[in-house]
Amino acid sequence: MNSFSDRVLTWFDNHGRTDLPWQRSNDAYRTWVSEIMLQQTQVQTAVPYFERFVASFPTVTTLADAARDDVLHHWSGLGYYARARNLHRAAKIVAEEMGGVLPTDIDELTALPGIGRSTAGAILSLAHDQWHPILDGNVKRVLARHEAIDGWPGKAAVATRLWALAEDRTPMRRTGAYTQAIMDLGATLCTRSKPDCVRCPVSVDCKAHAAETVAEYPGRKPKKEKPLRTTTMLIANDTERVFLERRPEAGIWGGLWSLPELGDRTIEDWCREKFDVANAATEPWGTLRHSFSHYDLDIRPILVRVERPSSKVADGDDTTWYRLDEQPPGGMAAPVKKLIDQLKKSSNVAHN
Repeated sequence: MNSFSDRVLTWFDNHGRTDLPWQRSNDAYRTWVSEIMLQQTQVQTAVPYFERFVASFPTVTTLADAARDDVLHHWSGLGYYARARNLHRAAKIVAEEMGGVLPTDIDELTALPGIGRSTAGAILSLAHDQWHPILDGNVKRVLARHEAIDGWPGKAAVATRLWALAEDRTPMRRTGAYTQAIMDLGATLCTRSKPDCVRCPVSVDCKAHAAETVAEYPGRKPKKEKPLRTTTMLIANDTERVFLERRPEAGIWGGLWSLPELGDRTIEDWCREKFDVANAATEPWGTLRHSFSHYDLDIRPILVRVERPSSKVADGDDTTWYRLDEQPPGGMAAPVKKLIDQLKKSSNVAHN
């Protein structure tokens, strides 16, 4: 029987994906951007974001020179915004300290923000055909099923076994093609639900397939009840504009523009503090639930009609009055954008 890698490569040569936008060249920068986007995002979702991103930032240097708000704006809707912030930080390091060229040494590459062992291995194998194993979510699933490796891959002992298997299966020749092939195999055939074992090139010696236990691998993360948190967001509106604040770098939606949160204050106190306005008409909107990986967030929006707000609140680095008929000032989290779109609709403002 042909080796595992030979069978995967033969399948890839006939059925693999070779027309994705980041595959049109072996450019390490494009590979890097695509790998970061694909860490938490499906291919079909990532494609239009990738195309817009590299159209605006075609090189490491243009990304390094871009304003943070512009980078986050291009990432709006993809979620996990630390990826964009790390991408921007790493681009600045590469531009300023490495002559604008991504390193080809895996230790130097993993030293950059946001690039772990598997992502570095993917970049170097896909762009330079270097020998490096990878272990993204798709590869973990293929290998865990093929060898019936018990346990959740997030556990160190399970991850160690999977890394050893990934190293053993990665061929010295055509490493880049194999890297793409095994990712494609996990994404298109060895899927989380309803895997297509009949068409799989390695099902003949897959232990989970033989035991009819494919659905049991890889092991699931121990389930914990998701806590529910609540917050009140204020939609301070003066007919044509809405008041936004930049969120702190640390925490959720770091660096993004957001509707302010009320916290422990009363609306009256908040209006007085921000705008020197004691009374403002308010209108509560329906609660909006947003799910994160570790908790759910119930957002209670309240529309606050602010007439002639004080000039003491001017546009700055961390606050702005955003005109509803203009482009957003930067990146916004999905629920914030949804609320602002709702405001635009109620104000008869065309969406940008």
